Amino acid sequence: MKVAVIVSTYNRPDALVKVLDGLLSQTHLPDEIIVADDGSTTETASVLKRYLSGMRVVQIKHVWQEDKGFRLACIRNKAILATDSTYLIFLDGDCIPERHFVEDHLDLAENGHFFQGKRVIVEQQATERFTFSDTCKKLKLLKLVATSQISNCHHIFRLRKFPSYTTQKMSGIRGCNMGFFKEDLVSVNGFNTEFTGWGREDSEIVVRLYRYGIKRKEHPFRAICYHLWHLENKNEDVVKNDQRLKETQDSDTYFCRKGITDK
Repeated sequence: MKVAVIVSTYNRPDALVKVLDGLLSQTHLPDEIIVADDGSTTETASVLKRYLSGMRVVQIKHVWQEDKGFRLACIRNKAILATDSTYLIFLDGDCIPERHFVEDHLDLAENGHFFQGKRVIVEQQATERFTFSDTCKKLKLLKLVATSQISNCHHIFRLRKFPSYTTQKMSGIRGCNMGFFKEDLVSVNGFNTEFTGWGREDSEIVVRLYRYGIKRKEHPFRAICYHLWHLENKNEDVVKNDQRLKETQDSDTYFCRKGITDK
């Protein structure tokens, strides 16, 4: 099964490099990496040059749109259109994947489901120095746990035999680490581009996927990423996005009007 990792980013090239280095060091390499860039300056493009040049086993693409404010839903849809992979893993550009990340996602992929991954949070005092190599050092991770430099720390243990489970709850939706079959995303018309500004676009597409008949699958100890600290996003748009989410919840449709295509 051909797999692409769609990495969303905006003006954080230092973190993006750590994420890409992690993806290129996986036990199972993705077929494609699509950098979904929501209007970053030329600094990000400059950093990406060394990844885009030359022959690589992994095909890397840079999909960019003009900066008109936070338009994550829109750039994700453009990234979906830029890949022909069967399975799409969405990862934020400040989330370093554990080395089994892609392998786990593929192993846990199941028709009729999307996969909701988990994250370890790297706190502010550790973020600048934290790299992909640190995710492989259990002793160092435990020292960071002991000094409160990482949280959600139970996810650092990879327990393959621990069972996955399915649910249709709405709590705990994290767009920073999710896996979907592309055909399911296309069937619901992708992410709703009426969501601008930070918040709720991930929950909204899950509401529509549930209505379409897709279930949510989880595993607490596999397909883990390490989320680097950042300042909290401004919440001015959450109120209007909450209203948009409620409208979707109150409707009976799974296909959004403005998504991959506008209808």
